[in-house]
Amino acid sequence: MENNDKKPIKVYYNSACPVCNAGIKNQKAKMAHCRIEWKDVHTQSGIHNEISPDLEFVRKRLHAINEKGEIKVGVEAFEVIWRHSPNERWKAKLVSFPIIKQISIFLYNAFAWFLYKWNLRKHHW
Repeated sequence: MENNDKKPIKVYYNSACPVCNAGIKNQKAKMAHCRIEWKDVHTQSGIHNEISPDLEFVRKRLHAINEKGEIKVGVEAFEVIWRHSPNERWKAKLVSFPIIKQISIFLYNAFAWFLYKWNLRKHHW
């Protein structure tokens, strides 16, 4: 479990994206007892300003603010989440290896770009 002296992490996601929403629902279920603030940029008006004034920038990738107050994006946001998930810490360790991290970042960024464009075409927001 987490140290209660630390601030809870904050995760910023877009529930208007069906793929993102399903992933976050699954992650929330795994982490029901963890200190995480889930911030939905689609339903919580203006919450994106905690990351950036540009809503589209925040919609394009998963964002997290770790317990130190640092903003992490994409794979690094997942790394923060997994580090706090009791059964997924191994994933955080895996993506921390330099070669795996670089490959993961490339693949995540490509997937996120296609997913963002798909959501725009489907008029999800």
